[in-house]
Amino acid sequence: MATFLYRIGRLAYRRRHFAVLIWVALLALAGVGAANAPSAGNSSFSVPGTESQKAFDLLDQRFPGSSSDGATARVVFKAPAGGRMTDPANKKAVAATVAELRRGSEVASVDNPFTAKAVSKDRTTAYARVAYDVPGMQLKDSSRDALEKAADHARADGLTVEIGGDALQAAPETGATEVIGIAIAAVVLVITFGSLVSAGLPLLTALVGVGIGVSSITALASALDLGSTTSTLAMMIGLAVGIDYALFIVSRYRAELAEGREGEEAVGRAVGTAGSAVVFAGLTVVIALVGLSVVDIPMLTKMGIAAAGTVVIAVLIALTLIPALIGFARRRIRPAGAPGGLARRRARTAEQHAHRKTRDLAARGTGRPNMGTRWARFVVRRPVAVLLLCTAALGAVAVPAASIELGLGDDGSQPVSTTQRRAYDLLSDGFGPGFNGPLVVVTDARGAADPKDAVKEVGTSLERLADVATVTPATFNEAGDTAVMNVVPDSKPSSTETEGLVKAIRATGDGITADTGARISVTGTTALNIDTSQKLTDALLPYLGLVVGLAFLLLIVVFRSVLVPLKAALGFLLSVMAALGAVVAVFQWGWFASLIGVEQTGPIMSMMPIFLVGVVFGLAMDYEVFLVTRVREAYVHGERPGQAIVTGFRHGARVVTAAAVIMIAVFAGFIGSGESMIKSIGFGLAIAVFFDAFIVRMAIVPAVLALLGRRAWWLPKWLDRVLPNVDVEGEGLRAPSADAGRHQAPDREDEGEGDRLRPVRV
Repeated sequence: MATFLYRIGRLAYRRRHFAVLIWVALLALAGVGAANAPSAGNSSFSVPGTESQKAFDLLDQRFPGSSSDGATARVVFKAPAGGRMTDPANKKAVAATVAELRRGSEVASVDNPFTAKAVSKDRTTAYARVAYDVPGMQLKDSSRDALEKAADHARADGLTVEIGGDALQAAPETGATEVIGIAIAAVVLVITFGSLVSAGLPLLTALVGVGIGVSSITALASALDLGSTTSTLAMMIGLAVGIDYALFIVSRYRAELAEGREGEEAVGRAVGTAGSAVVFAGLTVVIALVGLSVVDIPMLTKMGIAAAGTVVIAVLIALTLIPALIGFARRRIRPAGAPGGLARRRARTAEQHAHRKTRDLAARGTGRPNMGTRWARFVVRRPVAVLLLCTAALGAVAVPAASIELGLGDDGSQPVSTTQRRAYDLLSDGFGPGFNGPLVVVTDARGAADPKDAVKEVGTSLERLADVATVTPATFNEAGDTAVMNVVPDSKPSSTETEGLVKAIRATGDGITADTGARISVTGTTALNIDTSQKLTDALLPYLGLVVGLAFLLLIVVFRSVLVPLKAALGFLLSVMAALGAVVAVFQWGWFASLIGVEQTGPIMSMMPIFLVGVVFGLAMDYEVFLVTRVREAYVHGERPGQAIVTGFRHGARVVTAAAVIMIAVFAGFIGSGESMIKSIGFGLAIAVFFDAFIVRMAIVPAVLALLGRRAWWLPKWLDRVLPNVDVEGEGLRAPSADAGRHQAPDREDEGEGDRLRPVRV
């Protein structure tokens, strides 16, 4: 592996014009495709195999043209204080609004509150249901504008008017904090490298990779039914890993310069060593993201595959575009530890003397150790105390995860400042808490002797159940063999009582089928939420087994050890549980919610845990690979286990720290999104990276390695013979042929740069 990547790095350096041209052409091609692609709406959400999804499919089949997946809006009217909606003036205002709404180009139907019995018992609240021919994300802006203008006209007549439903749903808008996150990443890179050129390379290449990935997703969104959330998450992950992967290549290149290698040879070795870690780290992320397909929720599968594609692009860019750009920058990228700017000019006369002195001190081991070295020595001396303290801290943060509540969210989870939330509250006050989450009961009476009698028995049975407020009259299809009725619970949609009612209706259906031959099924948003949460919960353990198992095997190949991958997996479980605990504490319990702009707490999005598990596992393995390969490299080259830990941290801790801070900044930038799912995922990923990078990988990992000693690298002999040797440590590059460039004369393009590329103190 190392030798192959070494050759790729050198080839990209030599043919840098060609390499850059290819990536620029790909970026342009993706951009043109995105610009000319038809606009895509929201990805259709389905949960195959669940009763609620089967009922939706049955409705589409038996009620053709009903647009069961079309957008809906509820225009809620509230009479002025002391008045009623039945007052003549108020009825006239509602009638005018209904007439105005019916003129919409995408409107399928509009119900008049007074003929549809949509007036509350106290006559103070009414609503008009508006059905559209297309899903909410595909509505034209003109349709949304017409909806809001109609509401404004009713308000002008003295009514309180709010709009609920998914008709106002729009593509999630990201906040300015994303730009702040990138700015923080730029500052960290400048501090890490001490050079604008060195810092600019990771940012530039990451933006190129994200541009290609997101543009490709946009170009294919309509054809592949990809929603706007897919590109946002791909951007989030692609930007983070793109910066990190490039950071490790550039950092290793500067280290190779500091050891005396120059130009093409330094690039080749950087790609051969750090590039190997990038490849395997990227593979773990791809495995985790593609593994989301085992959940069998198409939207989640598409999100994972799209994000995985962006990660693959980031890996390829790190291995090819970075070496090419280094070839253009050449002397502007200084060796690690070299002074820059004014300091470089002042130190130039004493450069060689300082270099020799530093090299002599380093050879004797008496040079001033860096922060990574001092921290590693501290952990190696006190591994038990560090291990216990860090494990206890993460365990305490993980406690709230035990009380996690899952749901897909509705207008009740919107901020109180939105019209959707105000409409939700008006309906709850006027019609009861369960009115916002009606259950749709579909009766398939084709197998019944008398369909009408069977449906009548269904209605009677539903009215007898506990927690049922009302059951609407049945609506038959044209064939008269299928009926739909709405059941309004007494409890709010997200309550355990409503979940119990869904189970009770389904249990009642078994008896009805036995008596009449008719089959009933429950669907609707509330039932779909319940089924989705259950399916995700059931899939979590198989998903963990698949992803962790595959990554475990991959890490055995990388580290040629059994205990190191096992330790990596256990450390991941600690960090992801702590991250889930933090998400529950903030988004469900409301702790510190105002600090990150969470206006409304409630159940955690159903997809959040499994998505967090997948992404965090991949990112956790990134830091495991980057850091521990440095430790193993030192161990393989003859150092004692404890000293290998110190050496690995001396070379890798600073870069891993910078990479973690960058990734945290990028993820935290998405907390400013107006979409609750993006906000919670951004927070969850940011806090998970913090826990994993700074507590698990920087503290628990060296503590465990110190306790295990040589046993950490134990591998059964039979397994050692079977496993392929991928040479992540770059042992093959120590051959004389590969090492010939250590003090090679500068090539023609590097002439005159010898002074700038001389090795200096690391």
